[in-house]
Amino acid sequence: MDIFRKKTVGGLEETDGKLKRTLSALDLTALGVGAIIGTGIFVLTGVAAAVHAGPALIISFAIAALTCVLSALCYSEFASSVPVSGSAYAYSYVAFGEIIAWVLGWDLILEYGVAAAAVASGWSSYFTGLLDGFGIHLPAAISGAYDASRGSIVDLPAMVIIFVITYLLNRGVQETARFNGIMVIVKLVVVLLFIGVGAFYVKPDNWSPFLPFGVGGVINGAATVFFAYIGFDAVSTAAEEVKRPQRDMPIAIIASLAICTLLYILVSLVLTGMVPYTSLNVGDPVAFALRFVNQNALAGLTSVGAIAGMTTVLLVMLFGLTRLLFAISRDGLITSKLSRVSGKAQTPTQSTWATGTLIALLTGFVPLSKLANLTSIGTLFAFAVVSLGIIALRKNNPDKKGGFRVPWVPFLPLLSAAACLYLMINLQAMTWIGFGVWMVVGLLIYFMYGRRHSLLNHDQS
Repeated sequence: MDIFRKKTVGGLEETDGKLKRTLSALDLTALGVGAIIGTGIFVLTGVAAAVHAGPALIISFAIAALTCVLSALCYSEFASSVPVSGSAYAYSYVAFGEIIAWVLGWDLILEYGVAAAAVASGWSSYFTGLLDGFGIHLPAAISGAYDASRGSIVDLPAMVIIFVITYLLNRGVQETARFNGIMVIVKLVVVLLFIGVGAFYVKPDNWSPFLPFGVGGVINGAATVFFAYIGFDAVSTAAEEVKRPQRDMPIAIIASLAICTLLYILVSLVLTGMVPYTSLNVGDPVAFALRFVNQNALAGLTSVGAIAGMTTVLLVMLFGLTRLLFAISRDGLITSKLSRVSGKAQTPTQSTWATGTLIALLTGFVPLSKLANLTSIGTLFAFAVVSLGIIALRKNNPDKKGGFRVPWVPFLPLLSAAACLYLMINLQAMTWIGFGVWMVVGLLIYFMYGRRHSLLNHDQS
């Protein structure tokens, strides 16, 4: 049995057709914006400015965005060449072989799972705060994951929103896209209102000193805010449900990234201009800045925008995770039950409910805030491998025509991988340890189960 056995592009395309193709380029772009605009803009901007970059946070976002753009070009070629579910997992199966595909799949499970749990926890905090504003106070016991010092036992709001989204995902991808589109409009209106109103309260003196933590602080800030961009790769998990994947996938990936980068930079510029960066180490920096200039009504509205933003992030993260498990299961590397598709909605029902239940239990009872950086390292690792995969894809499939093609290969993919690895180096040692432990567990599962049950192994034996 060869752990480096590869799938061909044609072989992957033959597995296509089990999911319903209903999504347009606009639907995909909305999914991308839904995944990217959320925790990053409503939470991370303040902490990154206060602790890492100061007013130079706009440079941090630009560096992180540039890294993502390089990776997005590579994702776009793969997405148009291999339009099936599985994202980086499926791409690696073609480029490098089964063992690397499994490692990438296991890595993405970590990325989507921890991200969804962390966002659900943030959603719960904002929702609880919104209820407090209306005089409705939830008991401490059901307002957070287990914490004896706070008297909390279970984060009930987080569990409820995960189950609601899980139910929605099972209704079908078109209904999911429609709900996501409405939520995206709500949060974009709130973000644009903040930029438009906040611009009148900007004091240029607040931008001085511009580099209070030096160049090193800007780089650390870029590694920190990279979490804000993780969503665009989730767009590629929807490839098997897109009407015209070769055309629409590259458009959606690059358009969603461009829109969100512009919004991140404008929000950072206005935020650090309204409030001294030293005061922004708070959980709700956008609302805090508006309260700082006595725009209390608009500050309250940002809570609604934050809830809408986190809802769409959670929706796309869970969507991506269910499609990833569907693809891995279909290949036999995990139980085949997770690749069963329901007849009416044509969605992977068992995969969706299993994912929702597991994430709900983790979020409800386990404090996961300290694990957020695992999402960043997992994403950067996936981006680096996908970038290098373009070189292998071109080598293994020299006659492949059509679709989007990355320019300046191998220079641009190598630059993309190097940028990702550089940001990974700037993450904390504990993050690397946690990532290493997760990978060891994944390899054990592969050699104990996946290697023997692989459908590709059976086909070649």
